[in-house]
Amino acid sequence: MAGKLGKLAVGGLAGTAGAGLATYLLLKDQSENWPAVNAQKATPKPKKALPSRADQIKSLQTEQFDVVIIGGGATGAGCALDATTRGLKTALIEADDFASGTSSKSTKLIHGGVRYLQKAIMQLDYDQYKMVKEALHERAAMLEQAPHLAHPLPIMLPVYKWWQVPYFWFGIKMYDVVAGSKTLKNSYYLSKKNALELFPMLKGNALCGGIVYYDGQQDDARMNLCIAVTAARLGATVANHVKVTSLTKEKGKVCAVTCRDEMTGQTWSIPTKCAINATGPFTDSIRKMDNPQVKEICSPSSGVHITLPGYYSPEQMGLLDPSTSDGRVIFFLPWQKHTIAGTTDLPCQVTQNPKPTEDEIMFILEEVKNYLNPDVEVRRGDVLSAWSGIRPLVSDPNKPDTQSLARNHIVHVSDSNLVTIAGGKWTTYRAMAEETIDAAIAACNLQSKCKVLESQTDGLLLEGAHEWTPTMYIRLVQDFGLECEVAQHLAKSYGDRAFSVAKIASLTGKRWPIIGRKLHPEFPYIDAEVRYGCREYAMTAIDMIARRVRLAFLNVQAAQEALPDVIAIMAEELGWSEEEQKRQSKLATEFLQNEMGQNVNRASRDKIPINLSKEEIQLYIKRFQIIDKDRKGYVSINDIRRSLKSLGMKLTDEEIHTLLSDINVTFNGQLEMADYLQMMSAIKSGHVTYSRFARMAELEEQKHEKDQLKKKIPVERSGGGL
Repeated sequence: MAGKLGKLAVGGLAGTAGAGLATYLLLKDQSENWPAVNAQKATPKPKKALPSRADQIKSLQTEQFDVVIIGGGATGAGCALDATTRGLKTALIEADDFASGTSSKSTKLIHGGVRYLQKAIMQLDYDQYKMVKEALHERAAMLEQAPHLAHPLPIMLPVYKWWQVPYFWFGIKMYDVVAGSKTLKNSYYLSKKNALELFPMLKGNALCGGIVYYDGQQDDARMNLCIAVTAARLGATVANHVKVTSLTKEKGKVCAVTCRDEMTGQTWSIPTKCAINATGPFTDSIRKMDNPQVKEICSPSSGVHITLPGYYSPEQMGLLDPSTSDGRVIFFLPWQKHTIAGTTDLPCQVTQNPKPTEDEIMFILEEVKNYLNPDVEVRRGDVLSAWSGIRPLVSDPNKPDTQSLARNHIVHVSDSNLVTIAGGKWTTYRAMAEETIDAAIAACNLQSKCKVLESQTDGLLLEGAHEWTPTMYIRLVQDFGLECEVAQHLAKSYGDRAFSVAKIASLTGKRWPIIGRKLHPEFPYIDAEVRYGCREYAMTAIDMIARRVRLAFLNVQAAQEALPDVIAIMAEELGWSEEEQKRQSKLATEFLQNEMGQNVNRASRDKIPINLSKEEIQLYIKRFQIIDKDRKGYVSINDIRRSLKSLGMKLTDEEIHTLLSDINVTFNGQLEMADYLQMMSAIKSGHVTYSRFARMAELEEQKHEKDQLKKKIPVERSGGGL
């Protein structure tokens, strides 16, 4: 045993020494001079009002453009911002919503790539080193350009073998060295005691200590929208729910893009000098519009994340598992007072509506268990939401051998001048956009009206950043009478535009807070955000609950409960008929069920065998029959309404349906005894954490017992005639 430990120690020290030599050789070449992040270069806060979507559609139908960008994810929005700030007439069109694909389904990290640096050092790979160097520069840029949406986050790497301590410490220190002046905060080593103080949920057995390093964290969907809106304020024409149907060519070159407004069905053609394909996983579908015979270059991979309650992790400390059972890194991160864990990496088919699977969810939960204290029971029922994002890994069409996947992004110009940008990662969206617009200018001989052909986006402040300060939320509380938690949320989500949101908030009717009616009592989202979201181009209920506010990603059941209010407010803003409101409710419910894990959660619960004792079954049957006063064998909506009335609670029919939504009901809204017993069994096993119907049944039983006691004759009065 001692011999094995000795070999491990020697191997670790040898690896560290070799890594040091490799790093020296890599860092010795300083030929790459990365420009400094300079927020002073930022333009003044744009005073131009944000054009309405109707105005944007009119612009697309009547004007000609230098550049039409297809795809409204992070890269596409970045291209639009880069192009318009160079003085190019720019259009951005997205088939669904901004960030509706992979860009809203990331791990929420802004990172350089610790593992890429490890490979660069150990394999003397200069290309990997440059990729990390670029990503670290862009990480610093994002945190300065949108400080309200991005912040540094410490991430702990727990170490369970002593020989790994110097090895991992050196690797993380090299991460700081490569970042140079762009280091967010210096990494450091923690003793076992200090590691457990900072991350008490961590498994302490055999723990040697922890190494903490810093990366950035963001609200990815709002960051994406922020980039697109900034481009729109600076003159770009941006429109979501506009789908490309074909490309038109003249003399073998793309000269127009034909598209369809998914809201109205109207079709038209947009004349352009250059078309840019920035569609992520759908890269090949646009390339085949250009050339049906072209080889596919995209290898889609499914990355699933889950949301857990906030108590699973400290509020300001993440966790990195560097060696899962399948070799992939798992992150365990605090995000918006919850915990997100992921990601998986499995080949998948490209689809507009990727769904998480039970196997992927269970894989993440099992990996999480390996690092958490046995006292922390990781329950399947604690999965509040789950989602799948398609990671578009690509092979490089610029090279004759297209079998190997590119580790970074690729920019390709076809014979017809279709410019394709694919691959890469969220952190480097701005650098990818800069390279893409450089290629477009060169390929299509584009001329800027303001004679500026260099990129202007490095240091450009984004929407909401110009007057934002960390204490800005205090003014929102003082000036508007907002609840403190709501004010903090608005400041972090909208930056200096939070005041515009607060101005349209409705009165609460309470002494405090004065304004800001919540969409759901457990979350800081308010009604004004729905109204403001409609001005930020939200066109569907899904746009609102998933990307303008992040409720669907945080708690799918809460999103379902807030849906009626969201739809009612959007109906006022967008003029929806009753029929359209029903349609939106149906589509949003299907989205929550399929894409946000609601059906997977329910199916998981229903697979659990009924494990109730005889006494428990008798108790639950008794509670069920108290509500089912007519002994029909099922509970109807009228039974629920009657029970709530007896408990002094008043709910609308919509709220009653929501109360029942966490239990399988038949098509006519009847709750069977078997469904109720299945629910109680799932609660007992931990597959479900809480049921409102179960709580209502418990309260009804307590009230029933009290009523029965009142009917009995008290003992002291039974012989009162003597």
